[in-house]
Amino acid sequence: MLKDKYINPFTDFGFKKLFGTEPNKDLMIDFLNQILPQKHQIKDLTYTKNEYLGNTDRDRKAIFDLYCTSEKGDKFIVEIQKAKQNFFKERSIYYSTFPIQEQALRGEWDFQLSAVYTVGILDFVFAEDKEEQQVLHVVQLKDQEGQIFYDKLTYIYLEMPNFQKTESQLENQFDKWLYVFKNLHRLERIPDKLQDKIFKKLFKAAEIAKFSKQEFEQYESSLKYYRDLTNVTNTAYSEGEKKGREEGREEGREKGREEGIEEGMKLKNIEIAQKALSENIPTNIISVLTGLSEDEIIKLKNTL
Repeated sequence: MLKDKYINPFTDFGFKKLFGTEPNKDLMIDFLNQILPQKHQIKDLTYTKNEYLGNTDRDRKAIFDLYCTSEKGDKFIVEIQKAKQNFFKERSIYYSTFPIQEQALRGEWDFQLSAVYTVGILDFVFAEDKEEQQVLHVVQLKDQEGQIFYDKLTYIYLEMPNFQKTESQLENQFDKWLYVFKNLHRLERIPDKLQDKIFKKLFKAAEIAKFSKQEFEQYESSLKYYRDLTNVTNTAYSEGEKKGREEGREEGREKGREEGIEEGMKLKNIEIAQKALSENIPTNIISVLTGLSEDEIIKLKNTL
């Protein structure tokens, strides 16, 4: 029996329940407006299909957590990333090509594009940032002088483990949203600093006791997957550190840590692929979900 009062927004079900439905789109709008520049602030948005199948059957697919378009035509991919994944930045860049390509018009076209944003809410810290405490990273194309070359393609990453503020330290709406992502499932009531209308609506939508039986079962399944993934990552981290200490060098410690995490993630992806194969999910979709190559999945299928 679940003891939490509110859902964990880092679960697939929790994130989409709070931010991916038409009745709750004002939650998504308010959150995005805290990290967007003034010129791209959103007044309204529509949710778009989150699965792109490519131009041909042989093209690699893309499945986003959430994909929406503002009233001005700006495109937003919003992803929750629960654990460190090899080539996550490369995946972000690859995903951003889909909303760019879909803007191409048949016939005469002047190549004018709407802005594209990829937003990653990360439950981990990039390896190269492990010595920093910065939460927000905004990435754009720049020239050799550091000047913005193109301002309509932006990657925004929120490294949530670096957010350490308590309720009393919350200074603005941006802080409040990060506090919600980090602490929602641990709370028993709406904090005093989150008593405004938008957060009251969020807490109401997040209350587990008001779920239907089907919603509860979906959330329970999603929460189990999140906890399993967290346990695998934590175990791999500990084993990697132990391996590094045994090598007796700082260099070996870091290498062992990385190898342990990678091996743990690989095993978890294999486990996910096995379950997906048993449900007859297509190989190319499993590849997107796990990061395994289609050849690896076919070999795995042959061993079952």
